[in-house]
Amino acid sequence: MVGIKFYGAYIPRYRLNHNTIFFAVGFLGTFPAPGENAVANYDEDALTMAVAAGVDCLRGLKREAVDGLYLATTSQPYMVRQNSALVATALDLPPTIKTADFVGSTKAGTTALLSALDTVKAGTANSILVCASDCRLCKPGSPQESLYGDGAASLLVGDDDVIATFEGSYSVSYDFPDRWKATGEKFEHVWEDRFIRDSGYSRFIPEAISGLLKKYNLNIKDFAKIAYPGLYAREHGAIGKQLGAAPNQLQDTLLNAVGDTGSAASLMMLVAALEDAKPGDKILVASFGNGADALFFQVTEKIKNVGERRAVKKHLATKKELASYEKYLAFRNLAPMDLGMRGEITLRTPMSALFRTRKEVLALCGSRCKKCGTPQYPYQRICVNPDCGAVDQMAEYRFSDKKGVIFTYTGDNLAASIDPPSIYGLVDFDGGGRYWFDFTDCDLDSIKVGMPVEMTFRRRYVDEPSGVHGYAWKATPIRA
Repeated sequence: MVGIKFYGAYIPRYRLNHNTIFFAVGFLGTFPAPGENAVANYDEDALTMAVAAGVDCLRGLKREAVDGLYLATTSQPYMVRQNSALVATALDLPPTIKTADFVGSTKAGTTALLSALDTVKAGTANSILVCASDCRLCKPGSPQESLYGDGAASLLVGDDDVIATFEGSYSVSYDFPDRWKATGEKFEHVWEDRFIRDSGYSRFIPEAISGLLKKYNLNIKDFAKIAYPGLYAREHGAIGKQLGAAPNQLQDTLLNAVGDTGSAASLMMLVAALEDAKPGDKILVASFGNGADALFFQVTEKIKNVGERRAVKKHLATKKELASYEKYLAFRNLAPMDLGMRGEITLRTPMSALFRTRKEVLALCGSRCKKCGTPQYPYQRICVNPDCGAVDQMAEYRFSDKKGVIFTYTGDNLAASIDPPSIYGLVDFDGGGRYWFDFTDCDLDSIKVGMPVEMTFRRRYVDEPSGVHGYAWKATPIRA
């Protein structure tokens, strides 16, 4: 039976309180609702968050068994260069997989999930990883600034040992011009809120859900949880009431804790529902954006064996407030900062060199000696163990999913950084191996020698003249 095998999610560490936004730009007449948004760090974007969600989903699994990766986003860094292929490389998935980008609409997450389910059902793949991630830029002072949040969700779709079987779907599609962004533009354009709410949001979601219920002869009371985006709190409840759902059936939209995560919103709510699900539960999930998709799943006994995942709950429990609105603008490059002479040095890696070393740079793969078992990074032909010294006896060894401890570190106030000081140092990996990394999502006074750390995929630089986004792995204190 086709369905969901595992799930994962990622929510950035930083939260931006709506009051912080109001105190900075409230003079423009923006009055945000109470709550906070998840805000990506300066070295995060849609791709890095997709990788983080994918790592959470694939925790403890053999990545060689994954046949494909579908990425859904409306904030992809590259227009020409397949973003899903970059995510797949970072996750160290085999090169024989299918990859595809689903872009252009906030319902891209459910569209990618439906496509993955159809592919597996057709028998052309056994398991496909679906990642949905968004990190959208907003004009300072715009209503979207307090509405949009950053985050990612991932689901592994397969045809055996599923934790939730896919039972059916219903979709509607409209060229609904609520939001749009032309090629080359930095910000979205948004039409009148009343038009979006009354002519789109309040109509498309009920149409898709009602169509699903009628198609499969279901009653709304059959579902343990019903998840759909909560762009408008009042209308969200009204839709549930219109459909005949009880308030306790409606899945928390995470709007006040994370924000609207765009293409990831529906899948993130689905992940949250699965975290609390019991065998036999029916879950309905719907999306919104140029129409709507509605899907329903039934939870199986396998949900008890899903294993440890951070998913939504643990990410919500670990956070830090970003109290400076100016720092938020700097992170987004909405207020360009002078990084000094050192910040003008070009760091761009030649594309040919990046392709040759993609396993080392993007997947953080080194080598392990077949003779003595010593791991080392980067890849070496000669074993570094002085008692071994074997030549050309190496097997590929992935460090990105290994934890370690800080051996030594430095806080550098002279290095160019949008979030000084730059922190970097040596990490000793569990099981062997040592290398230096930049540290992220931490403060200088919070780290110490011997602290446990893990690897996180981050954006290292953006070279605007060439349009190159450079990525690498960094070390970060273990969040949960």
